[in-house]
Amino acid sequence: MALTPTKQIPLGFQAPEFHLQDIPTGNMMTFAAVKGEKGTLVMFICNHCPYVKHVMHELIQLGRDFIEKGVGFVAINSNDVENYPEDSPEKMKIFAKEQDFPFPYLFDESQEVAKAYDAVCTPDFDLFDANGKCVYRGRLDGSRPGNDVPVTGSDMRKALHQLLNGEEIPLDQQPSMGCNIKWKKV
Repeated sequence: MALTPTKQIPLGFQAPEFHLQDIPTGNMMTFAAVKGEKGTLVMFICNHCPYVKHVMHELIQLGRDFIEKGVGFVAINSNDVENYPEDSPEKMKIFAKEQDFPFPYLFDESQEVAKAYDAVCTPDFDLFDANGKCVYRGRLDGSRPGNDVPVTGSDMRKALHQLLNGEEIPLDQQPSMGCNIKWKKV
């Protein structure tokens, strides 16, 4: 595990389309299918990452709090499951059920979606406005495993409220940090 920050790239890019299977339901999903009326949060996560496990309860609560307000949520696992079997689709299904995910949990087997979004860590977040333009690419909050800062989701909640209220989201954003995405060996 290498502690990796979100890759800082210019905001304003359009959400890349995808066509991935929602592992818990078996349904094929696209960005258009998960897109919310007021915005969409795309989260790159996995089952085994201690950084994801540390904030999982808050990610679920965010979904419960904001999906009903018109924000679409989707989680995507892009890890190499051959070398990290804890992130396999079978385990994803169990993890999503145990955690009672209120959002789809998609499997990016080819890792092309992670590359299209420039995702590099878990968790990695992209918040898009109603037009599919990226407006936030930062952290959930300042909590990390072992730093004794409570998990509140404060940074993401602020960005979501600004999005819903039509306010400008400041460009000065702290990157998320977590385990690096487990890329397949080529």
